Amino acid sequence: MRVTTRTTYWLEHAWLDTHVEPGVAVEVADGRITAVRTEVPVPPPGAEVLRGLTLPGLANAHSHAFHRALRGTVQVGSGTFWTWRELMYSFADRLTPETYHALARAVYAEMVLAGVSCVGEFHYVHHAPGGTPYADPNAMGEALIAAAADAGIRITLLDTAYLSSGFGEPPNTHQLRFSDGSAEAWAERCSVLKDRDHARIGAAVHSVRAVPAGQLATVAGWAEERRAPLHVHLSEQTAENDACQAAHGCTPTRLLADHGVLGPRTTGVHNTHLTDEDIALLGGSGTGTCMCPTTERDLADGIGPAVALQRAGSPLSLGSDSHAVIDLLEEARAMELNERLRTRTRGHWTAAALLRAASADGHAALGWDDAGAIETGMLADLTTIALDSVRTAGPLPRLGAETAVFAATAADVRHTVVGGRHVVRDGVHTLVPDVPQALARAVEALRA
Repeated sequence: MRVTTRTTYWLEHAWLDTHVEPGVAVEVADGRITAVRTEVPVPPPGAEVLRGLTLPGLANAHSHAFHRALRGTVQVGSGTFWTWRELMYSFADRLTPETYHALARAVYAEMVLAGVSCVGEFHYVHHAPGGTPYADPNAMGEALIAAAADAGIRITLLDTAYLSSGFGEPPNTHQLRFSDGSAEAWAERCSVLKDRDHARIGAAVHSVRAVPAGQLATVAGWAEERRAPLHVHLSEQTAENDACQAAHGCTPTRLLADHGVLGPRTTGVHNTHLTDEDIALLGGSGTGTCMCPTTERDLADGIGPAVALQRAGSPLSLGSDSHAVIDLLEEARAMELNERLRTRTRGHWTAAALLRAASADGHAALGWDDAGAIETGMLADLTTIALDSVRTAGPLPRLGAETAVFAATAADVRHTVVGGRHVVRDGVHTLVPDVPQALARAVEALRA
């Protein structure tokens, strides 16, 4: 017999998509919101009190968990995306299911401390070094799913097809453990992965250079058959565009369009160096755009045409990608501030629009349409930001959305509720007792 669990959360201030409302009671049963009551000036008896500004849980739509081990290390000296990639490979070479679980558990705990309730893990380290499958061919993916459960976060595992090192080139030594050999073998392996309460299985094309054009449709068809999200790194570097033109006589976006990859359940990650035709193809097909500004600036990728993409019909989501920092508020802020620098004008997005990109639209990009809003029937995901820190003190509470986007940081997150479960309480993770120590130990294990 199933026992129904009920909780009431009292929100001192709540962002209800269009405005900040003081005194809101949110009733939760079995992880979903059953009622939202406004004009509740004091906490009801027995309610859990969330003081500050409460937003819907944030969605980190693009993550490579093991890149967290690179933080600090890759900021030494100069170089390009391609020299950064060589150092990234050296860490990927050392991962095992056990070390990946330990690192991902700590990274996902860091995300929950930053108010993230769902992560999209773009997962391509599938096999042992050299490409030999583990006894369980999905051991690495299962390690990530287990790590998410241990950290109290939901996950969409975007199992990634990664078959070549470039157009017409076999995988290099590092990439052998990423490759299943063919899209058909990739599909066979990841078909064994199953959804569960906290996890959903999606698909990814690593990039047009990593999946031969003739095999793109296999990956897209797998996702279409399962109505699953499909993500792809797209035009992050001009070198990728040049190589695609040389190999196929078109842009990466056109190549994806011609092979049936674009569509409303597809999200292009970065979408940095696009032509006007590319923007029209992405927007017209309803393909989403996941921008990762802190990584894009860290790697000197450039500033993508997010405004034009959104106007063309491409929904916007946000990710922390390489985890140079894990702070979805900073990702949202960077969207607007980058565009201000590029155009020398202000006001390209409202704070509300950026919060939607960080919450509802991010969840939708990961296949969780039932999350990202404080509304009856939705998953009970809540992120509470302090309004009395040195960064946030002063503005009127009704300007909470602006305060969150343009002043607050992940350090201001006081509470995170995931599916009704109070995972971060007063800034402390309740499942991973010492997140900094867990991170330090996990990263050190990869350096050893």
